[in-house]
Amino acid sequence: MASGSAWRSAARQLPLRLTVGAFFLNSGLSKRDADEAAAQRLQQFASATYPFLGKLDAQKFTRLLSTGEIAVATALLLPVIPATVAGAALTAFSCGTLGLYLHTPGMRQEGSLRPTEQGIALAKDIWMLGVGISLIVDGATGHSGPAPTALGPWRRMLRG
Repeated sequence: MASGSAWRSAARQLPLRLTVGAFFLNSGLSKRDADEAAAQRLQQFASATYPFLGKLDAQKFTRLLSTGEIAVATALLLPVIPATVAGAALTAFSCGTLGLYLHTPGMRQEGSLRPTEQGIALAKDIWMLGVGISLIVDGATGHSGPAPTALGPWRRMLRG
């Protein structure tokens, strides 16, 4: 039987894992049967930043991308997968998409991290990095009980 703290931890992670997991599952399934033109567009875009991806067949690249997204979704949606594992998978994937954002010309405004209109689709993936790191920290610390408030350290200091 799981302890109360394990249930609290699972309940705290549930909204993050469900929303991001559902998003990834939809994205992975939608790429699963991509036609040749869509597969080539995806591969060309990715290989502009990550040249080694250009060596793959476009359809194979898209199938691998789809499988990767479905694997991340599975890690997030199955509660038996530890938060650290699910968070690490999500963090790794989001680092790849943020790399595209940072290194692909036209994604950011000149001399800035602010996205162009074309870059918004990738810039928004910063939330995936935040969720992934949060899951890693939550799983690694075994945090239980209510989350501390931002005033917690100040209250303790004032109590002296």
